[in-house]
Amino acid sequence: MPEICRFYGIIIKMFFQDHSPAHFHAEYQDYEAIFDINSLKIINGNLPPRAKSMVLEWAGLHKEELKEDWLRAQKPETLFKIEPLK
Repeated sequence: MPEICRFYGIIIKMFFQDHSPAHFHAEYQDYEAIFDINSLKIINGNLPPRAKSMVLEWAGLHKEELKEDWLRAQKPETLFKIEPLK
């Protein structure tokens, strides 16, 4: 599963040819959550509140890039790295 971003110990990944809905995986320490790209809601798993807040802030800033990477992952094509939260 390609890593598309990393910030503050949070790793963002996306699988090639993964199931719908369009989503990404966020890992932090021993936690993992799957976020729907369109709604930015957690569809599976959990993160600590601070990590979840940072992921939501980052995803809100990069929603279009996440959608583009999702489309690339379905083909599959190389995914683009996305700028981390600063």
